[in-house]
Amino acid sequence: MAAEKLRDLTQPMDVSLLDATVAAFYGTGSKEERTAADHILRDLQNNPDMWLQVVHILSNTQNLNTKFFALQVLEGVIKYRWNALPVEQRDGMKNYISEVIVKLSSDEISFRRERLYVNKLNIILVQILKHEWPAKWRSFIPDLVAAAKTSETICKNCMAILKLLSEEVFDFSRGEMTQQKIKELKQSLNSEFQLIHELCLYVLSEASQRTELIRSTLATLHAFLSWIPLGYIFESPLAILPPNTNIPDAYALGSGEEQSHIRVLESSQENISALQLGLEYLISISYVDDTEVFKVCLDYWNSLVMELFQAHNNLDNSAVTANMMGLQMPFPGMVDGLASQLLQRRQLYAGPMSKLRLVMICRMAKPEEVLIVEDENGNIVRETMKDNDVLVQYKQMRETLIYLSHLDHEDTEKQMLKKLSKQLRGEDWTWNTLNTLCWAIGSISGSMLEEQENRFLVMVIRDLLNLCEITKGKDNKAVIASNIMYVVGQYPRFLRAHWKFLKTVVNKLFEFMHETHPGVQDMACDTFLKIVLKCKRKFVILQVGESEPFVSELLTSLPTTIVDLEPHQIHSFYESVGHMIQAESDPQKRDEYMQRLMDLPNQKWAEIIGRARQSVDLLKQQDVIRAVLNILQTNTSAASALGTYFLSQISLIFLDVLNVYRMYSELISTTIAEGGPYASKTSYVKLLRSVKRETLKLVETFLDKAEDQPQIGKQFVPPMMDPVLGDYARNLPDARESEVLSLFATIINKYKGAMIEDVPRIFEAVFQCTLEVSTEADFEMITKNFEDYPEHRLKFFSLLRAIATHCFPSLIRLSSEQLKLVMDSIIWAFRHTERNIAETGLNLLLEMLKNFQASEFCNQFYRSYFVTIEQEIFAVLTDTFHKPGFKLHVLMLQHLFCLVESDSLTEPLWDVTTVPYPYPNNAMFVREYSIKLLGTSFPNMTAAEVTQFVNGLFESRNDLSAFKNHIRDFLVQSKEFSAQDNKDLYAEETAAQRERERQRMLAIPGLIAPNEIQDEMIDS
Repeated sequence: MAAEKLRDLTQPMDVSLLDATVAAFYGTGSKEERTAADHILRDLQNNPDMWLQVVHILSNTQNLNTKFFALQVLEGVIKYRWNALPVEQRDGMKNYISEVIVKLSSDEISFRRERLYVNKLNIILVQILKHEWPAKWRSFIPDLVAAAKTSETICKNCMAILKLLSEEVFDFSRGEMTQQKIKELKQSLNSEFQLIHELCLYVLSEASQRTELIRSTLATLHAFLSWIPLGYIFESPLAILPPNTNIPDAYALGSGEEQSHIRVLESSQENISALQLGLEYLISISYVDDTEVFKVCLDYWNSLVMELFQAHNNLDNSAVTANMMGLQMPFPGMVDGLASQLLQRRQLYAGPMSKLRLVMICRMAKPEEVLIVEDENGNIVRETMKDNDVLVQYKQMRETLIYLSHLDHEDTEKQMLKKLSKQLRGEDWTWNTLNTLCWAIGSISGSMLEEQENRFLVMVIRDLLNLCEITKGKDNKAVIASNIMYVVGQYPRFLRAHWKFLKTVVNKLFEFMHETHPGVQDMACDTFLKIVLKCKRKFVILQVGESEPFVSELLTSLPTTIVDLEPHQIHSFYESVGHMIQAESDPQKRDEYMQRLMDLPNQKWAEIIGRARQSVDLLKQQDVIRAVLNILQTNTSAASALGTYFLSQISLIFLDVLNVYRMYSELISTTIAEGGPYASKTSYVKLLRSVKRETLKLVETFLDKAEDQPQIGKQFVPPMMDPVLGDYARNLPDARESEVLSLFATIINKYKGAMIEDVPRIFEAVFQCTLEVSTEADFEMITKNFEDYPEHRLKFFSLLRAIATHCFPSLIRLSSEQLKLVMDSIIWAFRHTERNIAETGLNLLLEMLKNFQASEFCNQFYRSYFVTIEQEIFAVLTDTFHKPGFKLHVLMLQHLFCLVESDSLTEPLWDVTTVPYPYPNNAMFVREYSIKLLGTSFPNMTAAEVTQFVNGLFESRNDLSAFKNHIRDFLVQSKEFSAQDNKDLYAEETAAQRERERQRMLAIPGLIAPNEIQDEMIDS
């Protein structure tokens, strides 16, 4: 009865009854009571007339939760239906909200008591402003400023409203409002800012001594700093620093714009003294053992040092520098004067920057490569989890230290060497002191000139190696070892230029490979690989004073070197040596080195296969299966490095490996058939499947890395057709390896059109059973739902994309049923919420559309699929679950709308037998179909708005940027995307910004570490 009474909105609502329902929903009563209350509240919220009760509810309830419920209803109306309401209803609501805000904030007691309610009302008011202001509420800013001067609490709340408005327009508007609306609001805020500025000055200069009001005014100004003209700050009384200002606090809490106020402090001797004192304070604060305090300081130091470096770096371009520094340069003859000013400025900061270098050295964060850390109990252990906060801090500190190094290389070098010599003498020796020093030394790699770097590194590596010799204690040695490995891994240019140091360092790494302290062996193997990748030629040429190339010496002692390593470390070692051998240009020597490298695994393989020929059951023993797996993994590691040169080795074992693959596959099928579905989860079956997967990975790695030589394809692909492809088709779904799909995708990507004849066989073996189309056309294995067989999903669509890209003629030869199966599976792919699968499906579809457009089957294909594709793309574009695919959705729609206006289609897209009205052309048909489709999908939009959007798609189709912005505006207008995180709609622009930042960093030596730059190292 009560529920029906509440649902009857033809008369004023019984507010006490609503209070009771809301209380039941939030209360601790029974589950049934809460569920019933939830149903009632949802029904009310969904009722389009409920908002007319909001004023009545707010006026008659004291319950905060009821007020919030009413405001939630109102917020929905403002977002989605505001412009459709009659003018008098809109004016009535905005006046009511304004009056309640003024009433509650005019009195200190009610303002404090109703603070949460007022905050929500402020948000509602700003939502109304986004629709009404400036066109329909021109007096808003003058009215607000006038009200603010009547009471301190009203003023404080007005500041909160202005701050919210600024954030909505300038910080959070992207993806929330149309481009035109954002532009209009920004212009209005700029044009009316003088009134706001005068109010802020009024508060800060004379009106109040109340801390809270001043704080909220400063917070509002802070929100404005990203967009207001700087004159409002620096040409007003706000810019004058009182003599008793606490400069360190002002710096530490300052934003980018506030920090640039430092220029004002450079203008007179009195101010310079204050600046020097402030910098001293800030350096002291930077030593405070509090991460959050240090982060604030670091942000400031980073921006200051970057600006000093840019001025120093641009000395050649005096005009640019003058402009950047805010210096006057009325005529060209002032170049010398400018250089003098810049020099004076550098000298002004020389002292503080020297002290800052020491701060950075002492507090350097841990780089990603370091695996050995001190735990909370003071023990040295292997790191188990990466700390992303520390990595972010390391990147910022590294950048800051590189700028500091460029400003004064000599001081940087002197401070580091002085601190290192103290460690050697045992002064100030702690793990942390040595760690931060070595992390700092490693971080500035690439920032010095080569000659200076050589001199510096000779002393650093010599001192670290001596420290390792003289220091006792297992933990101490582990810390020093990790630091040696980190530093040498950062300076490949130095190692390439100094063979003796390189040899000493690598032999030291081999020593560390016997050190069983957690993390040391892993780091030794990682560092060895990193060094080999940058110095590989050095190991295969005969160096002065050596009797044989280092690689030969290494291969002789290989069994001893790897004796204490774990299997995964041995695989890494084999990859490293493979890279060395790959650098040998003499084919005979290269083959000899490879045979020696693979000697141990080959002996073990020959022994297993020899014994298996006597008794095949041997291969079923778990220790033998593990040995086979280990041998295959070792081969894969070597193949990844050697590429084509691995041919003789893989040829040696390939047929035996395929036989083992076939045998293990039959064993798996038998076990599952006998043991039921749970048999596939047993450790024994998992181990057998690991061997199958590694076999596929080995072949895929070799074919992928090998040069494009047709005879390699002819040698390896045909023998795999039955043991691998046939086996995939014959197996139970639980026993099918997804790596088969990625292997054949790699083969098709590698050998392209040469594989056309094999595609029908691949299609038959893979498509039917992976999609498992039954008579009811249910997609079983990967289309039954979005969760089962996750590994098969992406790999299946990657294979399909490879076929569509390189063997498109084979798709044309498919029957209409098979092509429909392919198209249905692609549509299913881009509906998927897993980003990789959806993107692969969209890329695949885009390629297929372009290929079909250029083919003789263009009319036939598009008549069958155009409408379906358009409908499905609009569905994922507007459903808010597929925002990462926005760029591809746009490209797809652009292709479709360009296609119908092109000459490619010569026949109608509509079915002439069922559509009585003959359209004059395909463009008119698509226009009408699109308007009908979107009009049905978005009933909240008017027919005029939908028609305007579709017309805009046709008009902007040849300009991708305009086309994309038009669709973004539609998504905001449709309200599907309001109040959500819409950054994925702008992912393309974000990626372009990241690339610009990378190019900027590449231009500054050292900002991108030498081992992160993909260069071709040419060793002489």
